Amino acid sequence: MKFPISGLYAITQTAGKSIAVVLAEVEAALKGGAQVIQYRDKTPVDVFYLGRSLVKLCHDYHVPLLVNDDPELALAVGADGVHLGKDDCDIEQARQRLGREAIIGVSCYNDIKRAIAMQAKGADYVAFGRFFSSNSKPLAAPAEIATLQQAKLAITIPIVAIGGILPENGGQLLDSGADLLAVIGGVFDDEPEAAAHAYQALFN
Repeated sequence: MKFPISGLYAITQTAGKSIAVVLAEVEAALKGGAQVIQYRDKTPVDVFYLGRSLVKLCHDYHVPLLVNDDPELALAVGADGVHLGKDDCDIEQARQRLGREAIIGVSCYNDIKRAIAMQAKGADYVAFGRFFSSNSKPLAAPAEIATLQQAKLAITIPIVAIGGILPENGGQLLDSGADLLAVIGGVFDDEPEAAAHAYQALFN
């Protein structure tokens, strides 16, 4: 499974939700056009069952499933790759565990130098943010639009923007250099299929 070059990057919202609800919401987002799903779970109940179920569901829609933070979980559930933050294992270790074909993305916050270094180390995409206030990551440091503009000139792999992104403000990020928009609450707070449609319309 390849990482998409553009589109909605939906990140699961699991807190207080049953496995059945999470799966139903993710399928709705996929029906709405989400191009990649990340399994992010800060209050896990059964990560292996949910992870494997998400992989199967995403593959039914020909969409990659990535795991947040945890290469070992990604390997165990058969995910297509992993997303790494600054406190997770380094990209070389993840690549060694998951193989050459795995998708490995890296959070770069507001740091263009980190993004350039991660690209050189073999990242498949880099993510910047948060760009707007976010309920999912309220304490995350803000990122600047100028960072996206600089990244577009220096980075050849896909660029992901994250943090408080809505259909109303996402176009600004795409115009500034983002290739994909990563969203949690904007997709899963209400009607995921309709929300995903609204985000995907920005790419048309």
